[in-house]
Amino acid sequence: MLYGREHEQAAVDDLLAQARDGRSGALLLRGEAGIGKTALLDDAVERAGKAFRVIRAAGVEYEAELPFAGLSLLLASGLDRLDVLPGPQRRALEAAFGLGDGSAEPGTAPAAGAADRLLVGLATLGLLAELAAERPLLCVIDDVQWLDKASLDALLLAARRLQAEGVALLLAARTEGGAAPFDRRLGLPELWVAALAEADATRVLTERAGPDLPAAVRDRLLAEAAGNPLALTELPVASGPQAHTAAGLPLTSRLLIAFHGQVTGLPPATQTLLLVAAAEESGELDVVLPAAAALGIGAEHLTPAEETGLVTVAPDRRIAFRHPLLRSAILQRAPHHQRLTVHRTIAEALPEGDRRTWHLALAATAPDAALADALERTAVRTGRRGGHGGAAAYERAARLTPDRDGATRRLVLAAEAATEEGELARAEALADEAAARTDSPLAHALLDHVRATAHFWRGSYPTAYRLLLDAALAVDHSTADGTAGGTADGTADDTAGGTAGGTAGGTAIEPAHAARMLFQAFHAAWYAGEEPVADVLDRLAALPLAADDPVAPLARYLPAAVLPALGRPAAALPSAREAVEAARRAGAESPADLVQLCGATLILGRDEETVDLGGELVAEARAKGALGVMPTLQFFLAEAELFHGRHADAELTATEALALAQDTGQHQWVSQLSALLAYLAALDGRTDRCTDLAATSLATTGPQTAAPAAGHPWAQWALALHDLGQGRAAGAADRLHALTTGPHRHHVSATRAVPDLVEAAVRLGTPDRAAEPYERFARWTAAADRPWAEALRLRCQALLGPDELAEPAYLAALDLHATAHRPFEHARTALLYGEWLRRTRRRTDARPHLTAALETFDRLGAHPWSTRARTELSATGTPAPQAPLTPLNSLTPQELQIARLAAQGLTNRDIAAQLFLSPRTVAHHLYKAYPKLGITSRTALPTVL
Repeated sequence: MLYGREHEQAAVDDLLAQARDGRSGALLLRGEAGIGKTALLDDAVERAGKAFRVIRAAGVEYEAELPFAGLSLLLASGLDRLDVLPGPQRRALEAAFGLGDGSAEPGTAPAAGAADRLLVGLATLGLLAELAAERPLLCVIDDVQWLDKASLDALLLAARRLQAEGVALLLAARTEGGAAPFDRRLGLPELWVAALAEADATRVLTERAGPDLPAAVRDRLLAEAAGNPLALTELPVASGPQAHTAAGLPLTSRLLIAFHGQVTGLPPATQTLLLVAAAEESGELDVVLPAAAALGIGAEHLTPAEETGLVTVAPDRRIAFRHPLLRSAILQRAPHHQRLTVHRTIAEALPEGDRRTWHLALAATAPDAALADALERTAVRTGRRGGHGGAAAYERAARLTPDRDGATRRLVLAAEAATEEGELARAEALADEAAARTDSPLAHALLDHVRATAHFWRGSYPTAYRLLLDAALAVDHSTADGTAGGTADGTADDTAGGTAGGTAGGTAIEPAHAARMLFQAFHAAWYAGEEPVADVLDRLAALPLAADDPVAPLARYLPAAVLPALGRPAAALPSAREAVEAARRAGAESPADLVQLCGATLILGRDEETVDLGGELVAEARAKGALGVMPTLQFFLAEAELFHGRHADAELTATEALALAQDTGQHQWVSQLSALLAYLAALDGRTDRCTDLAATSLATTGPQTAAPAAGHPWAQWALALHDLGQGRAAGAADRLHALTTGPHRHHVSATRAVPDLVEAAVRLGTPDRAAEPYERFARWTAAADRPWAEALRLRCQALLGPDELAEPAYLAALDLHATAHRPFEHARTALLYGEWLRRTRRRTDARPHLTAALETFDRLGAHPWSTRARTELSATGTPAPQAPLTPLNSLTPQELQIARLAAQGLTNRDIAAQLFLSPRTVAHHLYKAYPKLGITSRTALPTVL
């Protein structure tokens, strides 16, 4: 019986009702220790009854460094359904749970990093949907504050994508008390579980202590418990009716003391057995009892703890503590030497594997080379599975390594792993510790790489750029000195073969690593300004690389693609296809090694190459499961689709990419993609969506970031285009002048925004504001050597005057537009020319250009520009036709994307695999799309689409 929880129970009932109706939802209960979160979870399971399938798990404090520990427990009952998952997702989940080695099948990407974590999350989504196929699913997770990060990330990804599966996800997290209160925002609906009202607290206390409790004692206990249900039930038992607890301590500490007292009253053998169960993170009797037997303790010694209700044995043969604080109390009260002994006996009871290695590490009191080697192998496997915890394993391995150089090497690896896991402060602390232990220039170069990555993700782009440049130079110089010998081998099988191997011994990194550092330096420099960009590219061009090195084609392509855009000389630019094929022949990893090349094609206006290469690499990444690079590739692809006037395609691409970027925590691409989508909203006049997305872009800077958001240039262009479309030339000119003359003026968006600045400045009668950006744009168009770019320059020239030269410039621009399929810009030039003709009283000449522009704007759904064209056409004396109604405009981007794939003959399961959704969500969107399109089944989709 729960007292005073009607509000919370109503919220849970709503969640369950939603799942019964086939809709999915999530709810996170937050509150202090003992406030009743677990009781609410138990109550939810009872309320769900047999109508629901229930799966359950809980975070365990000592499992926090074991990747996917919580998830494997939660999904254990569904592992017989793994075959329904798409191949990459199935393999990622099998590797995460230790059911496979994560090795890729031919034509698929190997398991690694953020992409694997995403695949595990998508597999979690698929498995939850499958478990909900016959009846709704209630998924209960307690003590989220102790859930390992890999499991939590996978569950959050699944929660964000659950839509129409009938899954209710109910979580609970402690947010106050203990050493590390859980205050991370999870992006889920939340409900704060507050203290009980006095009347309800009195009922709980009376039920626990009886009606004969003296009033003075009752009042004292009510005051000390402060409405906390666990305190109301445990403090009377622990202290007795007359005793006082340590009231000056925080409530959690007082509860720990109460549990201490209850455990102390048990037989010594039972106390030891409980310590073994508390230290063995899974509670499995098949591990706990053999470990206890090694200490001379039998299963019968568990009985006193069961009789007092401190623990129960679940049907799956796991020991469950009455409350997580009880486990904490047992671990805290045990002497250090006893905890060491228990961890050692647990390790001996476990089979070979990572859990055994961790318990041995927790039991170790002195350096141990063999154990350090085993821990490093654990770290490597953790990285391959895409889990968090590799940094902790490397760091512990370093502490156990007898020789100084080996320990330093492992500290470097720990710093690199912490960076990969997003623990920037930990990475920097480890880097500082490692740096103080070695004089090796190469080790310091690698550590500077770690520091640079941390600075980059915080937005300190100049610092990141300088550190990376210096690190690359250190590597280059040591290589030139003849010390290169490749990365040293690891200490044992499965040992890290990464960049840190052998650094302490003075062995140099292969020269290609200097190039990779410079590639990352280029990324940082791109946000720092033109001079840093040019400096990095000069260094890259001068770097001696073997012709058959996989990075050589990109190292040659990047300077040739970027330096001319900065007004600097460079070698002739090869086609992107030539560079890609050369890289692949040399052994480049595709698509990962080709991402930057794809983006570089946009810098000199090779947009058609971006569409070709970007589409190919996105399809390859999708097929291989290399999802970590997809937001980046799709951003480049969406830009090129936009520039080609394929606005609907660009929105589909960017919308999917934004969801993937959010799922993987790629703040840079969340910002960039939000800004690009804001621009697309500005094109068709969706004011609220444009401003909301631009605000999201500008606010998305990632944790601890001081620099402007990565999407700032695109967001400013989006807001300026919206102003221009609404006739607010002054606002547009201000934004665009700052963009095209500021530190990001070399960005693709800033370069392409110059024609809009020219139009806004001319409308304001201040063409001089656009003079310098136009001159730079003219130099860029000459370097780009593309007809459509020259057409835009001629349009700018026509606007800037003199007026007697405007018409030849407009006509020449329209002729060039006709050779390149860029309908939006073609129509804008026709609109401006038509406006100019009308102003010069040549209405008859203006009409065909205005009519053509209107038809294009209507077809593209560019409503502000359609309105302007209609107004101009009406001013010539010709009635403007009304905009045609097209059912496609009523579909959401996701509905349109799903409908297009269904029209190609793909099944719901095929579509779900492509778009990383569940089949039931695909069906849900199709059924929503049919009435909008005026059809009743998928067989009619090819006709209407």
